[in-house]
Amino acid sequence: MALRIEAGVGAGLMLGLILCATPWAARAESLTFEARHRHVRNGGHGTLSVEAQRLSFRESGKGNAHSREWKYEDIQQLTLGTEVVRLLTYEDVRWQLGRDREYTFDGLPEGFVAQVRDTLLARLGSRLVASEADSSFRPMWRIPAKLERAYGGSQGVLAVGEDRVVYRTEAADASRTWPMGDIENVSSSGPYDLTITTAERFGWRRGGGREARFQLKEPLDEGRYNKLWKAVQRTKGLETGEGK
Repeated sequence: MALRIEAGVGAGLMLGLILCATPWAARAESLTFEARHRHVRNGGHGTLSVEAQRLSFRESGKGNAHSREWKYEDIQQLTLGTEVVRLLTYEDVRWQLGRDREYTFDGLPEGFVAQVRDTLLARLGSRLVASEADSSFRPMWRIPAKLERAYGGSQGVLAVGEDRVVYRTEAADASRTWPMGDIENVSSSGPYDLTITTAERFGWRRGGGREARFQLKEPLDEGRYNKLWKAVQRTKGLETGEGK
């Protein structure tokens, strides 16, 4: 899939070089990607655009009625993955008992996440849920783990860094990156158990306060667990008892 950048100004080599050197937020442009909007049956192809004030999707062909745009304040949560983007709105789906409407896009080009992550983070803050950490992530430790789900789960690696916790798995739409400030709590019932509670809206009802429970394949020693717990508490300005 191709990626193109629309600058909204005339072409030209020199002008192009100037635009490349100018921060995205300072330019009147949109980043536009080919994508597919999933429907109840199959899906429709079109263009997904990340703009300064909004996101938009323009579906081609007979599916033009599915074209939409959303101001950033109207986005309840955006889950950003390398293969799938899920956009949760405040719209009600009446035939699903008032469940909030979610739009799902796939067929995204390679490099999509790297192109849009910083822009979306600046506009959405904690409402952005990322699946993959950026290339600057350097874990202090990692441990193989299974992320439990209601029916089965996924297997991967849980990694903890100074400022975030990352779960990587090959299972579709299951990898996650949680900044320390977005983690509400961590808890454990033993060396082979770790639960991370976040504000992510998750599940059929998209309720907040997701509890991601991990079965650890190696024991998590008390020192590492305590350091993780204290890092989460510090982001909330809470006393951790360090230095006493």
